[in-house]
Amino acid sequence: MSVKRLLDAFASDFRAMDGRELRESIRLAEGRTLCAEILVLAPPLVDGISNVELAAAMGADLILLNGYDVLQPQVMGFPGSGDLDLGWAHLPAGVGITPGQIKQWVGRPVGLNLEPIPIPELAARAPGRLATPENARRAHEQGADFLVITGNPKTGVTGKGIAEAVRRIREDLGDALLLLAGKMHRAGVNQPVVTEADVEAFLAAGADGVLIPLPGTVPGLLEHEAARLVERIHQAGRLVMGTIGTSQEGASSSVIEQLALTGKRIGVDLFHIGDAGFTGIAFPENIYTLSIAIRGRRHTWRRMAASPYR
Repeated sequence: MSVKRLLDAFASDFRAMDGRELRESIRLAEGRTLCAEILVLAPPLVDGISNVELAAAMGADLILLNGYDVLQPQVMGFPGSGDLDLGWAHLPAGVGITPGQIKQWVGRPVGLNLEPIPIPELAARAPGRLATPENARRAHEQGADFLVITGNPKTGVTGKGIAEAVRRIREDLGDALLLLAGKMHRAGVNQPVVTEADVEAFLAAGADGVLIPLPGTVPGLLEHEAARLVERIHQAGRLVMGTIGTSQEGASSSVIEQLALTGKRIGVDLFHIGDAGFTGIAFPENIYTLSIAIRGRRHTWRRMAASPYR
């Protein structure tokens, strides 16, 4: 099939894409794709809708679920079981809601974070969030379009652990899902967030794309250093996701605009904005600001307005 650039793709196009086709669609959009991360167990910022819907309404192309457990699916704000009725307010708990169901609601590709957590007591708390082939397969069966193999704060996730998880998942699932790999911050490990060795390991393991923190989000990553890593990833034919994962998703709009243009200069293909502006979602205005900065009003408003029935 002929793959549309993501800027021109609608819900019916996304439903037909496998992992490699989604990768090509993002590549063809030339740095004008936006991924919004949502913490699934955080209460909705606005009553009556989910944070996923709010992020989509602000122009997000892709939705990334953080904290989603493939063994105990739940996304707060969607109608499911376990709702809380306070009499004067109703809070949908979204128990049982899966990525596939979310995709039907918002018409965008939906993915989730999986983590190769090496600390046994932490890993034991959430076996359905670990970066294993079994969990990746469950995510695919539940309708996920992509996976981000990464580490949340204080989890001890390393670059070596991410590379090994990607290798095992790729061998098991093939090209069914888009696989992105890397860290947005140190995740509790006393080592650089990303190194040339990490990048080479992720590429060798079969990652479709690599996470590079946008210069200005983590200490010490200079623009020319990030640009060199981006160039190497592109030489291998893979994508770069520039991340804002250090709570600057709650900074001023001018900061978001600066980070966006920095990402353009170093050549990222896909912009990520994290879930910690408020607890669980970036400032909605900053999702919109990031979208405007990377592609202008024309493409932003099209994505905001497009029906999931298109």
